[in-house]
Amino acid sequence: MKHWYVVHTQTGLEDKVKTSLESKISSSGLGEQIVKVIIPTEQVSEIRSGKKKISQRKFFPGYLLVEMDLNEQAYFLIKAIPGVTGFIGPGKKPEQVRVTDGPFVNFNGTVEEIHPEKGKVKVSVSIFGRATPVELEYWQVEKV
Repeated sequence: MKHWYVVHTQTGLEDKVKTSLESKISSSGLGEQIVKVIIPTEQVSEIRSGKKKISQRKFFPGYLLVEMDLNEQAYFLIKAIPGVTGFIGPGKKPEQVRVTDGPFVNFNGTVEEIHPEKGKVKVSVSIFGRATPVELEYWQVEKV
């Protein structure tokens, strides 16, 4: 079963690590095990010299999000990429986050899906003992 994992990289090397990882995935034939590699970004508008400029900003500098079926082969492939320092989180569990804003503030949950084109994540939180998926903006969650 595929889950999202957070991979820690050296800050500033996120793009290089993503490119290297994607080429290693295609050359090793692990495309079915490692499905997506993304760098969470958001659009930021700033005014410079009187003109409005929209640019992309890394939302979590130093981190990649990888959707994959974690096994030994995939783990060692990712760890062998130059610039990767390791996985975030205890053991083989998906990333745990805390909701910081909105109606579910202070709830803890697990990242189930990431939608970088919308800047949103789907987090499974426990409400009355039942796992409930909640769609949140990137800025509404923080790493536990």
